[in-house]
Amino acid sequence: MKTLKYIWVSLLLCLICSPIKADESESKVNVQEIVFGHIGDSYEWHITDWKGKAISIPLPIIVYSSQSGWHAFLSSRLEHNKEYEGFYIAPEGKYQGKVVEKNVEGEEIRPFDISITKTVLSLLINSLLLVLIILGVAKWYKKHKPEDSTPKGFVGFMEMFIMMVNDDIIKSCIGKDYKRYAPYLLTAFFFIFLNNLMGLVPIFPGGGNVTGNIAITLVLACMTFLAVNIWGSKEYWREILWPDVPLWLKIPIPIMPLIEIFGIFTKPFALTVRLFANIMAGHSVILALTCIIFITASLGPVLNGSMSVISVLFAVFMNFLELLVAFIQAYVFTMLSAVFIGLSRVEAHKK
Repeated sequence: MKTLKYIWVSLLLCLICSPIKADESESKVNVQEIVFGHIGDSYEWHITDWKGKAISIPLPIIVYSSQSGWHAFLSSRLEHNKEYEGFYIAPEGKYQGKVVEKNVEGEEIRPFDISITKTVLSLLINSLLLVLIILGVAKWYKKHKPEDSTPKGFVGFMEMFIMMVNDDIIKSCIGKDYKRYAPYLLTAFFFIFLNNLMGLVPIFPGGGNVTGNIAITLVLACMTFLAVNIWGSKEYWREILWPDVPLWLKIPIPIMPLIEIFGIFTKPFALTVRLFANIMAGHSVILALTCIIFITASLGPVLNGSMSVISVLFAVFMNFLELLVAFIQAYVFTMLSAVFIGLSRVEAHKK
């Protein structure tokens, strides 16, 4: 399944990055702009186009300039390359798509930017939705006693999920000290899973590429990194700094300790890239498959009709596949985090 997905990613990236643009194909679609516009971040939430006019939700821009202080305004002020209070969105260059200003030398510089972008808003909406779901489930348990009948419907579905993650992943990978880490790992699982699902919803407030943003996955991986290394046992650190290997591998050149220390940082890197790459690839494939319909519009009704049918079938297949990937990626991230934490709780071997 993964091999098939990577093949499609490779083929469609060739299509996305090809020099064929809207002007050359007599089509009004720019695949590269659509795909990278979706998987990237933006200062507005584009909903759709109606009669040639873009319908979007402007988001608040909050920046601090070393020259003029704090500024807060809606992104609609900067539409169509407009400038407002000395700020504008860079059309090209290393700051392309970002809010910039010019210094006294006339050079583009970035202010301190804490704007509510599309990814941030999507993150806040999904987090609020997750809190409401968990509080709703908890409310049911507060009203019922342990000896009452088992919950049904959505509460029963959530209980099945929670027990599966707790027993099959957390408890089995960490061991007797699993309760300390269960809140974090359960939160990480449902946070990733919900954001993956919301990313597949094509209408507002869905469609955000949250877990396909490397900054989000990096923060999640750093949380696991802290849980592993702050609460790691003495035996864990002894195996890293003074492993059970021949002495010449530790003195005078600490070869094995350096390798073990390097391994500390490769674990969060693997967690970051695995989740980011899989979700970003899925979004890119679905969008590029959909764009095939518009790319072939100028090639005649026969070719366009046949390619449209193929495009729709593969897009539907990829959407169902992404539903499975949404669960698998949340499961894999939680499982690997639990495994890394379990390895950090190792105890001294008894002779």
